[in-house]
Amino acid sequence: MRLFMSGTFTHPENLTVNETFWIIDPVKGVKKTDLSKDPDYSGRVKFFTDKQKLFSLKLSDVMKKDEHQFCFRIITNVEKERWLGKPGVQLRVTELRVEAHEEVTEGQTADLTCKTTCSLTDPTFIWYKNGRPLTTKTIKNNQVHLQTVSSEDAGSYSCAVRGSQYLCSTAHNLTVRYPPKRVSVSISLMNSGKTVEGSSVTLTCSSDGNPPVKNYTWFKEGGTSPVGSGHSYSIINIPADHTGLYYCEAQNDHGALNGTVMVTVKKWRVGVHYPSDRCSEHTATSEQ
Repeated sequence: MRLFMSGTFTHPENLTVNETFWIIDPVKGVKKTDLSKDPDYSGRVKFFTDKQKLFSLKLSDVMKKDEHQFCFRIITNVEKERWLGKPGVQLRVTELRVEAHEEVTEGQTADLTCKTTCSLTDPTFIWYKNGRPLTTKTIKNNQVHLQTVSSEDAGSYSCAVRGSQYLCSTAHNLTVRYPPKRVSVSISLMNSGKTVEGSSVTLTCSSDGNPPVKNYTWFKEGGTSPVGSGHSYSIINIPADHTGLYYCEAQNDHGALNGTVMVTVKKWRVGVHYPSDRCSEHTATSEQ
């Protein structure tokens, strides 16, 4: 939101205006700082004056903390001829905000409430999620009720009063914590390009969870103890008896889920050629 404050001024013809600017909350005896040089207003204020002695202030991104007394300051070519336009403008900011927990766990119930400090008669509130109108959830005027929170409910929520939709509240980011989902395991071969005896294989586990998965533990079907840990598990010089179903367990603070992959290790097939002085050449194969 942005606003404008404006006014006009006059001065004796024998004086020349050297400088004009805006200040806030003037105190007698205290040096008055140009508002445009105040770090809190950097990039948010612009001053305008014209030959008709019209002056104005443009304030952007208005916030609750901008509630101050704004006054126009005039500096002339005579040291003692400096003026301050009082009482100025006393700014009051009515606030529209979303109140809710910042984090919830999947499966819980959550309520988001739109509140305003402005006195309104039977207002109708409009809700937005990630900048788009929210229509799919249970909305009771100034409140959104999430009966069973899911990971899809995470996002940025804001509200507005119907008729003033352009004046949205500050966005409230709702974070949803949930256990690992969509656990998948991929296989990559380091050298031969085939899963055969003596080759090297790396299994990689990935999943979606919030907070992110902290522990990956690897198991082989039929075994009682883990065979590895970490995001990836590598088997160097793999023997044929390592054929089997492998699975990784992905775990965070809210639960665990497994992903599986089948590893099939083929034995080398060796070709045997008989000497060429035989009547004919034969080729036999055997498995080792």
